[in-house]
Amino acid sequence: MQVCQPLAEAANFSCHAIQQLEQKLAVLRQEHSPIKHFEDYEGEIHKLFIEAEQSVLAEDLTGLDIDVPAIEVSGVCYHRVLRSSETYQSAVGPVRVLRTLYRNGKDHSIIPLELQAGIVEGYWTPKAAKQAVWMVAQMPPGEAKSLLDLIGNMTPSESSLARLPKKFNAQWEPNREAFEDFLWESVKVPEEAVTAAASLDGVMLPMKDGKRQEKREQNRVDGKRTRGPAGCQEASCGTLSFYDAQGERLSTVRMSRMPESKKVTLKQSLSALLSEALRQRPDLTLVKVADGAKDNWTYLANELPEGHEVVDFYHAAEHLKKAFDLSYGENSNKSREKFITYRHILKEEPEGVEKVIKALAYQHKRHPRRSKLKTELEYFRSNRTRMNYAEHLSHNLPIGSGVIEATCKTLVTQRMKCSGMRWRHPGGQGILTARSLIQSGMFDNGWKLLAVTYCAKVTKVGMDNVIPFPMQKGDLEL
Repeated sequence: MQVCQPLAEAANFSCHAIQQLEQKLAVLRQEHSPIKHFEDYEGEIHKLFIEAEQSVLAEDLTGLDIDVPAIEVSGVCYHRVLRSSETYQSAVGPVRVLRTLYRNGKDHSIIPLELQAGIVEGYWTPKAAKQAVWMVAQMPPGEAKSLLDLIGNMTPSESSLARLPKKFNAQWEPNREAFEDFLWESVKVPEEAVTAAASLDGVMLPMKDGKRQEKREQNRVDGKRTRGPAGCQEASCGTLSFYDAQGERLSTVRMSRMPESKKVTLKQSLSALLSEALRQRPDLTLVKVADGAKDNWTYLANELPEGHEVVDFYHAAEHLKKAFDLSYGENSNKSREKFITYRHILKEEPEGVEKVIKALAYQHKRHPRRSKLKTELEYFRSNRTRMNYAEHLSHNLPIGSGVIEATCKTLVTQRMKCSGMRWRHPGGQGILTARSLIQSGMFDNGWKLLAVTYCAKVTKVGMDNVIPFPMQKGDLEL
């Protein structure tokens, strides 16, 4: 069987690399016979295989280079101006290759090797970039660098890792709506699901551009506290969860956005995801769960399809405790007794919220000057239609927002609120997007969508169509 010349050369090189690896391995085994320190020996073995992988990758990357007078990409003609060596960061460490640079005019340059290999940001091979994004989404760049050093494969600098979320975000956001449409269509509603629960919430995030000093100065002028999270703004989180007939949660899709007025983008994404889920399964019972924040319910009640509306029971219980503390004294025996009794009534008895309102109205009548007690009473009055907990429990519907509360902690707090951290939108959103994909089981699909944006078809231009390109000072072959 005849093999084409490029494939034959690649096969020969691979055989040569394997032969070299076998020779070095034989020498290493002889030097370490008998093996005294297996950890050191294991490290030397790993290093040999890494070097062999680097050699193969360098050869194959070089094979993707195009060295002709002119090429065409997306209908635009580019002319060859330079050949030079460049080092790329692969999943097994740095690989150095010779590649050709082309230019259209004085400013716009492209490198066919990078477009054909899908090199990310002119530095990372696709697999290396995918691994690095996953790591910095889960831990600070310094910790990621230490982990990579321990593993002994790729060797990016801490600064390269730190820049990656911002670069990821710059590539993702212009395509976000199209990417999300594809991802939402890939979300398969579990066959056992009978209920879908939509939730959203927010968590305060320290921001570099949060006007921290200005806010503290204004607080000082107003006679308010000048300490605390003055530079924080609210990041937003959303979830769509699916439950079976017994009320057991089957799966959850999570999403998060950096601070934005009225959570506009998050709401759009959550609405689109819910629409796709209901398109697949119109028979799903929709439950909308959140705390009592007005903005949340303006969206949940008015912009989502009709469904059961539930104020998170545990938030309601906190307000109930506060009301009885205001009535009988904070943490007094009488307050605790009343709280336990009426907490059970609120959760387990039909029309329990009406009994709670009646009890709190009586306490307000006894203490009319306690304005905070009236505030708690109004909380239950304004949310009474969303507190039919006994009815919802009888149908195995969720009454708590524990999923969205946990999402705020795991998506935002655990990664982005470590000591000394402050954020700007681009880098922060890159991390939140990657973490959302990871926690929703969509990271592989999301990365495939992103990786395509770094690739392009490169066509060699026929010699008869080449227009001479004037050499510029510095356009030399290195």
